[in-house]
Amino acid sequence: GTMIANFNAVSLAGRVLLALVFFLSGIGKLRGFDGTMAYISSVGLPLAGVLAALALALEIVAGVALILGYRTRWAALALAAFTLVAAFLFHNFWSMPEQAQVMQQIMFLKNLAIAGGLLMVAAYGPGAWSVDRR
Repeated sequence: GTMIANFNAVSLAGRVLLALVFFLSGIGKLRGFDGTMAYISSVGLPLAGVLAALALALEIVAGVALILGYRTRWAALALAAFTLVAAFLFHNFWSMPEQAQVMQQIMFLKNLAIAGGLLMVAAYGPGAWSVDRR
C-alpha cells in the first residue's frame, strides 16, 4: 500500500540526493580537468592526469548507476571508498593551517556522512524503484 510506495519513493530520493554530488563533481572535473590535476598534484599524489580521469569516470558512472539503481551495492561501495579516501587525502584538517581547519573539518565530516549514507544503500539495497529490482 501507501507505506511501501512511500518507502520506495524515499529510497529513490535518497539515491538521487547521494548521487547528485558525485555526478556534478565528475562533470566539474571534466570541465576543469587542468584544475583537477593541479589539485591532485597539490597533495603530492603522482599521475595526476590518470587519477583525475579515474575519479571523474567513477563519479559519473557510479553516480548514474546509483540514480538508476543499477548494480547499486557495488556503485555505493565504490563511491563510499572513494569518499573516505578523498576525506583523508584532501580534507586532512588536523594537518592544515589554523584558518583552514574549521572548513576542512566540515568537509571531512561531510564526506564521512556521505560515505555513511552510501554504506546504508549498500547494506539495504536500492528499493523497488530500481533497475536491480526489475
